[in-house]
Amino acid sequence: MSALAEAKAPSLAEIEELAFAAYERLPEAFRRLCAGIQILVDDFPDEETITEMNCESEFDLLGLFRGIGLAQSGEIATGQMPNMVWLYRRPLLDYWAEHDETLGHLVTHVLVHEIGHHFGLSDADMDAIEAAVDAP
Repeated sequence: MSALAEAKAPSLAEIEELAFAAYERLPEAFRRLCAGIQILVDDFPDEETITEMNCESEFDLLGLFRGIGLAQSGEIATGQMPNMVWLYRRPLLDYWAEHDETLGHLVTHVLVHEIGHHFGLSDADMDAIEAAVDAP
């Protein structure tokens, strides 16, 4: 039996592993500025997020930044949640199945884009950072 016949969809832990590997390949200066950002992976966004983001379906959102971006931050308020980047496994896999790119590249793209929101970066800035990452 071929390896393909034995293949399974990547688990939450495997998507998380791809995300952490992508994060480690980001330029060091960029990562230093990201101190404290948590990277989380879930199958889908929760219902509150789907409603808040005006999504038609739970597959509409590949990732999300939650928190106070550097562009807006001042002092950390008591009780403030840490900055978090969510990656959503099932929408990522659905997108991956319909497009011609590697899963590693897709995870890297979404991670850089969502972290870019933390910095208030433009799409061009995020493209330049992503280009610096040797995605698998």
